[in-house]
Amino acid sequence: MPERRTVALVTLGCARNEVDSEELAGRLEADGWQLVEDAEDADVAVVNTCGFVEAAKKDSVDALLEANDLKGHGRTQAVVAVGCMAERYGKELAEALPEADGVLGFDDYTNISDRLQTILNGGIHAAHTPRDRRKLLPISPAERQSAGAEVALPGHGAPEDLPEDLPEGLAPESGPRAPLRRRLGGSPVASVKLASGCDRRCSFCAIPSFRGAFISRRPSDVLGETRWLAEQGVKEVMLVSENNTSYGKDLGDIRLLETLLPELAEVDGIERVRVSYLQPAEMRPGLIDVLTSTPKIAPYFDLSFQHSAPDVLRAMRRFGDTDRFLELLDTIRAKAPQAGVRSNFIVGFPGETEADLAELERFLTGARLDAIGVFGYSDEEGTEAATYGHKLDEDVVAARLARVSRLAEELVAQRAEERVGETVHVLVESLGSTDDDERAVGRAEHQAPETDGQVLFTSGEGLTVGRMVEAKVVGTEGVDLVAEPLPGSLVCTEEAGR
Repeated sequence: MPERRTVALVTLGCARNEVDSEELAGRLEADGWQLVEDAEDADVAVVNTCGFVEAAKKDSVDALLEANDLKGHGRTQAVVAVGCMAERYGKELAEALPEADGVLGFDDYTNISDRLQTILNGGIHAAHTPRDRRKLLPISPAERQSAGAEVALPGHGAPEDLPEDLPEGLAPESGPRAPLRRRLGGSPVASVKLASGCDRRCSFCAIPSFRGAFISRRPSDVLGETRWLAEQGVKEVMLVSENNTSYGKDLGDIRLLETLLPELAEVDGIERVRVSYLQPAEMRPGLIDVLTSTPKIAPYFDLSFQHSAPDVLRAMRRFGDTDRFLELLDTIRAKAPQAGVRSNFIVGFPGETEADLAELERFLTGARLDAIGVFGYSDEEGTEAATYGHKLDEDVVAARLARVSRLAEELVAQRAEERVGETVHVLVESLGSTDDDERAVGRAEHQAPETDGQVLFTSGEGLTVGRMVEAKVVGTEGVDLVAEPLPGSLVCTEEAGR
């Protein structure tokens, strides 16, 4: 019997990319490939790239070059780029990075096995010429669901010509357009895609041009995938997309998320549901009510503020101001005082004045955010902001980035200290060893994976990975909380999430 072809998936970027990688893994395993963890053990190393900002693009190129260095020293014979950077640059990336044996766009995902086999055999699959993917779907959201069946949408497409007997552990089809999926890790947390693409036109963001227009997944598919994940041992699902507050608008119900969340919370085995990527301008009273009052739904608000000075926000093609944003946070905390809130901000945007920066600092000081990401502005090709005048000097942007980052670090540490004495529900994600330097670690409701802080347990006795425990916060380490499990700390599923 011939040795199975092996493939390793290296994932960079956001949780949406992680879901895409697991879909690719499902397709490949269904077609007979063996998945391995390390690129050096694989015939083909597939790097799922990020194309969001310059730092992420550099990380993607570095990962491709690192994988290329394995060729000739072990099993690795080919290195292939997929993901956002591959989709965004296509042929240009292939020419600039000959070390990559293939550059595959989203349209190649359905035939990923054939594409890799061609490359592995020494053939060439021509990289695509990038196009504006917003134009692939109708302008009217109501017309997109039928048209979407003909467009490659990572996380949406139906696998074709699959064997009748799929390998154990692959996600079953839960609907006519459900993807296959193979988990690439044993974490008790997994992301589930609600939608793909974005209809917003923020002047600094290129994502819609290569991710496309907004299109929702059907609720039955989201529910089916969540049930399958629960069967795989997942305890927390995080709903991801470019903009979760738009979910359902192309299905005829802009309030569909409010209906779907309680159904997800009732899935057997799921202890917590978290929603990410919320737009402040689209927050609805009904959605706030569901997020703050539904058992097992985390009162967690990942709000994309980006700035708070009105003139800067208008130049960004966004809405709001400091006072309206603070009113939104007051509304949320009136319903759930312990609610978690995080956001990202851009400083040094073209035309940003010292007064604008002071306004942003006023907002940050009053907002009491649990996690803050701060980025210095840089031009992204193809965006409206790249054409703006009144660009700030790089040293000015760097100075403002350092200044606001220092403030942010102080503020999130203060916010963590405010939580001392609180009782939190923590999902245990890893256990410490006998080494005193390693402690059991988990996350409370206000802490999302990767982006926010974590909970460090004073004792790991009786804890197991995937267990939801009740703990009292007794201290802090920067943004991280130090907590001790309470006696009888297994949280009842009716209480989890509140």
